[in-house]
Amino acid sequence: MRMMKCVLAAISMSLATGVAHADVTLSVLIDTNPESIASFDAVSKAYMEKHPDVSFDVEQRAGGSEGDNIIKTRLATGEMADVFQYNAGSLFQALKPEQTMADLNDLSSEAGILDSFKKVVTSPDGHVRGIPFGPAMGGGIFYNRKIYAELGLTPPKTWAEFMANNQKIKAAGKVAIAQTYGTTWTSQLFVLADFHNVQAEIPDFAANYTANKQKYANTPAALRGFEHLEEVAKGGFFNADFGAASFDDGMRMVATGEAAHYPNLTFGIGNIQQNFPDNLKDLGFFALPGTDAAKNGLTVWMPAALYVSAKSEHVEEAKKFVDWVGSKEACELMAKAVPSGPYLVRGCELPKDIPPVVSDMLPYFETEGHATPALEFLSPIKGPALEQITVEVGTGIRSAKDAAALYDQDVEKQAKQLGLPNW
Repeated sequence: MRMMKCVLAAISMSLATGVAHADVTLSVLIDTNPESIASFDAVSKAYMEKHPDVSFDVEQRAGGSEGDNIIKTRLATGEMADVFQYNAGSLFQALKPEQTMADLNDLSSEAGILDSFKKVVTSPDGHVRGIPFGPAMGGGIFYNRKIYAELGLTPPKTWAEFMANNQKIKAAGKVAIAQTYGTTWTSQLFVLADFHNVQAEIPDFAANYTANKQKYANTPAALRGFEHLEEVAKGGFFNADFGAASFDDGMRMVATGEAAHYPNLTFGIGNIQQNFPDNLKDLGFFALPGTDAAKNGLTVWMPAALYVSAKSEHVEEAKKFVDWVGSKEACELMAKAVPSGPYLVRGCELPKDIPPVVSDMLPYFETEGHATPALEFLSPIKGPALEQITVEVGTGIRSAKDAAALYDQDVEKQAKQLGLPNW
């Protein structure tokens, strides 16, 4: 559906040749996240000021598995927008990027983009296909500062401390944990955001997992994320409408004090900035606690990327635009519009007046050994059914052990589709 259009028509005369340039309208597909909208609004307006012969026709899509299917269908049918936003890492690899996306290796902005990002948007043929769009994100627990202050709680560094906090919150008659299975992808956080703790315990897990040497169901450290979800579900900590509530509901609940915690990615900060700015000061964040307080750290999601469709009728103009998006100048515009995490362009700094919730997150990035990329950025494998499986765990339909085994089967299908060895 079309919810936002940035269409400015203009004709500029070339002083060198005296020939009029034809207007170019680039079609763009981004998700509905407020941070994505704010970031694209900032860079597109600035680009149109520099290039009045270029305009944008922007379409928004759903997130989660529905959004994945939209992207895959558009690419398969040749109906993809000129420029589109999508994940980096394993989900990117599943799109056959060497066939579906334009090669961006020759863009001048590549020199300023951190190698850690370029690795997760490089296709099997060794060519970079994406430009970072937005900040890096942490996966963990949003919490309500007022509730913590009222009950005398401190952010936990171990799972036992987190569960003790939940019990105190429940005893006070409050919702301890917001869950929002109406937006199914949000059900995955207890599993996916636990990866720093898995990596801290088993440094080679990502490599062994990719090589089919270790699985979730038979690796206690990896199984623990499923077990955590099962434990909090059985503890009666959720909001009554958790089966139907949405991501927007969850962010509202934790910001306004309707719930004490909400597990999610830090891009949710933009949701509060837009919808409940007066409550932004009440929002806090901590990494998903593990078993060892000394090794407590953050699971990190790389930014989404902007890609250029290989079948675009305006490949060169689209590449010029994404090249500029990868520049320090454009990055600083995004950082000002969306100051919710670090950016992966050299020299691009966050504003000084960042929200407290961002201040909570940054020390994990700044302390050696306390931030680990999510598994999907270290392995090309991520089974598409995880969000449905974790909904079943959270609703009590399936046990943690059975869920992990089912996810291992889901992963096996994808690994074989990718042609990975040992599968």
